[in-house]
Formats: sequence, structure tokens, C-alpha cells
Amino acid sequence: MFIKTEPTPNPNVLKFLPGREVSPLASREFRTIDEASASPLAEALFELEGVDGVFFGADFVSVTRHTHAPAWNDMKAPILSVIMDHFVSGAPVFKNVAASEADGHADVEDDEIVAEIKGLLDSRIRPAVAQDGGDILFDSFNHETGVLRLRMRGACSGCPSSSATLKAGVEQMMRHYIPEVTEVEQVI
Repeated sequence: MFIKTEPTPNPNVLKFLPGREVSPLASREFRTIDEASASPLAEALFELEGVDGVFFGADFVSVTRHTHAPAWNDMKAPILSVIMDHFVSGAPVFKNVAASEADGHADVEDDEIVAEIKGLLDSRIRPAVAQDGGDILFDSFNHETGVLRLRMRGACSGCPSSSATLKAGVEQMMRHYIPEVTEVEQVI
């Protein structure tokens, strides 16, 4: 099994591509070992020295290291080993199906504007953000002010360029396609 690695715009996050599906139904972020209990793979990664976060995309795993953790050169081999061992074993990524359910997608109870926002996120924005090892999710939309609040996850969470991505990319696209959106803010 060959696992490709890619740097991300966030220097504390490295993206691992195992060449298989990881979390095809929805992306998942684990910020603590307790949250990681939903996934044997995430738990095993958190047991490694220096791991501060794990994020599963459709076909990748992003690992966040502590700011004072060892260099990536020292952490990369153990991470690759854990990912390879997991997929070679044939074990599931999640302990139960509910842990892999989708979030942030259009819902029948969404009004027309919110459904349009979620549709644009799913079709154009999230795929681009996933290339950098992260994800972006709908949080809320204020119909009176036009303020859209989004949540950054994975490599995008805490990334030095995430605010520029939100303003220069996401906000411009949202305002172009959905005039009701006046501003985009990040939920921290």
C-alpha cells in the first residue's frame, strides 16, 4: 500500500492520501482523544507523540501537530505506519454508522436562501477547500443582516491564510451567486 503525503497551507497540518475512501459520507474532525473514540484510526493517531488533531475527508486524513511537537520529518513515519496498518487490517474507519453521518448539507427544513448557500458550499467551495486538507461547514445565516457564519475544519482551522480564503474567495463567491449574503464570518 502506498500513501501519498501533501503539505497544506497550514504548516502544522499534513495531508495523507491512502488511495482509498476514508470518510465518504461526511468529513469528520477529532480535536481530542475523547472525540476520537468514535474511530479506531483516529484513536491510534492520537496515541502518537505530538498529534493535536485528526481530520477525515472523503479520501484523505489530515493530521495536526502541536506547535511544539517534533518536526514533520520525525512524525511522518509513525503516522504513515498507523494509517497503513489500519487500512491493511480491514478494520472500519468508524465504530458505528452514526459516527460517519453527513453534516452541513441541505435539509428539507432549510429556507430557500440557506439551501442555496449549502448547495454552493457543497458544489464549489468544499471541494476546493478539501484539496488543502480541510473543510468548511455552514453554521448560520442572519436574514436581517446578511451575515453568513461558516466553520473551518481540518487544515483550514487555525491556518494563517484561512481569513484571506474566507474574504477573498468564499465571501466574493457567495455575494456573487447569492446577493442576500453581505458578509462571511468564521466561527471560532
